[in-house]
Amino acid sequence: MGAGIGRRELLGGLTVGAAGVAGVASGLWRPAQAATRRGPLPAAVDVVVVGAGVSGLTTARQLAKGGADVLVVEARDRVGGRVLNHHLDAGGVIEAGGAFIGPTQDRIRALADELGVKVFKEYLEGDNVYVKNGHRSTYTGTVPTDPSILLDAALLQARIDGMAKQIDVDAPWDHPKAAEWDATTVQDWVAQQTLSTDTDNLLKCYFQPSWGSDAGNVSVLFLAWFIATAGNESEVGTFERSSSTKDGAQDSRFKLGSQAVPLRVARQLGDRVALNAPVRRIVQHGGRATVHTDRGAVRAKRVVVACPPPLVLDIDWDPQLPTQRRRLLQSMPMGHLMKCDAVYETPFWREAGLSGSGLSHSGATRAVFDNTPAKGGPGVLLAFVGGSTWKTYGRLPLAQRRQAVLEGFAEMFGEQALHPIEYTEHDWTLEKWTTGGPIALPKPGAISTVGHTIREPHGRVHWAGTETSTYWSGFMDGAVRAGERAAREVLDKL
Repeated sequence: MGAGIGRRELLGGLTVGAAGVAGVASGLWRPAQAATRRGPLPAAVDVVVVGAGVSGLTTARQLAKGGADVLVVEARDRVGGRVLNHHLDAGGVIEAGGAFIGPTQDRIRALADELGVKVFKEYLEGDNVYVKNGHRSTYTGTVPTDPSILLDAALLQARIDGMAKQIDVDAPWDHPKAAEWDATTVQDWVAQQTLSTDTDNLLKCYFQPSWGSDAGNVSVLFLAWFIATAGNESEVGTFERSSSTKDGAQDSRFKLGSQAVPLRVARQLGDRVALNAPVRRIVQHGGRATVHTDRGAVRAKRVVVACPPPLVLDIDWDPQLPTQRRRLLQSMPMGHLMKCDAVYETPFWREAGLSGSGLSHSGATRAVFDNTPAKGGPGVLLAFVGGSTWKTYGRLPLAQRRQAVLEGFAEMFGEQALHPIEYTEHDWTLEKWTTGGPIALPKPGAISTVGHTIREPHGRVHWAGTETSTYWSGFMDGAVRAGERAAREVLDKL
């Protein structure tokens, strides 16, 4: 590597478009920003896509491939949406947002392969750590060898998988017991199905990272559907695949960080992407739609909205959204989630025979992963702080939260974890154009009554976004699938 060219500049240079230049060291999105539209927006295009996250960019890419004249308008000053890289001071890149991919997540993998974004396996060698009531133990596999929960866990998993098999991922509201299941919270249902209260507490280690919420806020119908979506057209979703690392949803990560995927799509789209263009109003009249942004108005034959569901309500609609569609969006708040990473010179836990993965019944570090970059250093421990855990620790001053997270890491991996060389965190509830993460969650009763509107077009407006996917909803794969489906819908109408 030549003098004066650092790792960050090199990685950034991989994503510049024809109009961009490498060498901006403040983050990977800067070169992509340089490649996007800087001048006035066009007066008219075939399709306007609202949102430059993975789903919106996928939509635009597919539309452009199909010959449509498309423009993506994005409120932020970057692309990627809920996918965001973070560059470590010690070198290397990790993700502040969506990171993992795994088996049956075929569409994100195919897109990454086409773009030349390589993956690597999550580190799994050694034992996992389990902390309960101050007692530390180790285990292998997915479930801790805690006798108080083993029977519960086995029976509960079998029941959840059995329910998931009955669900039509395209129409969960059509299930014969949809109303009954949708009226029951997961928390109440788990209490009826299990013998130990420890089981419900341990399940938070799955629910909080996956949803940014706890079991009392979602219905059994949503759980059954969510698990059913953890597959593809040929493989039924299972709880094991949804919750596991090896051969599961957390199986692999991207070597250049997950934001490399949307950055490279943005490079291909070039000036078809306009940043700093929040959408304020969408008007449909006279056989056209007009999208009003802070950078001007654009007329289009069709519009695809690919932003988080709650933000759709902030747009001024003319005509107004249908009543049932509005009710659905009002019933889909974003989860509460932040990611906290501690950085060390080396992944010292590996030398001690530990994988870097851990679960805890209490504290700030309920679910922990080895988040070390692909090259093997520096060592990084990641804690997902979501749901009620976020409500306890996310509102604390930074210094107190940092201490709580480091103490949680130390309880799992030893005193050395108290002394990182760097600490970083990202709270998605503070992101103005996301308002939470990782997914918008339908409240109990919403799916069975108004869930059928999730993908129904509103005149000339179509819907993308990971929440609209019928597989891997809430994941990057779901975002890609939703974008591909929305693009097909629009191309059929043009």
